[in-house]
Amino acid sequence: MILLLLGVLALVVGGCVCVVWAERGGPVWVRVVAKVTLVAGELVRSSARNRRRNANSRSSGDD
Repeated sequence: MILLLLGVLALVVGGCVCVVWAERGGPVWVRVVAKVTLVAGELVRSSARNRRRNANSRSSGDD
């Protein structure tokens, strides 16, 4: 389990480095990795918003 978490952490840190490098005009592969990282972050953010929205609608008693 620890190795899995370390692998995920390495991917996140690597993605963040690529985002910064791409902003400074890095090579094409860095821009691709940066774009994938940003899209993945947006998906996680929208998923969290939807979960909060669903939890709020269930707890408010709206049927």
